Amino acid sequence: MPVVFRHEGYKFFFFSNEGDPLEPVHVHVRRAECVAKFWLEPEVSLAEAYGFHTSELRELMQIVHQNRERIERYWHEHLGD
Repeated sequence: MPVVFRHEGYKFFFFSNEGDPLEPVHVHVRRAECVAKFWLEPEVSLAEAYGFHTSELRELMQIVHQNRERIERYWHEHLGD
């Protein structure tokens, strides 16, 4: 489970072998028992979330959007595609 970065108690990460075939570029976010998943392609969007408040999800969406290139670069470097 590669961690891309941490921000104010949130961990942004992905799984190396998620899906068959491998799912499109996305990132998971976790804080305590709360989790969310954001697609990065074709645009940043929320895939699913559990436990986060709507205001937190809006903030997380902005953070993912601001770090999109960083996440995509790490994804491709790690998965070699």
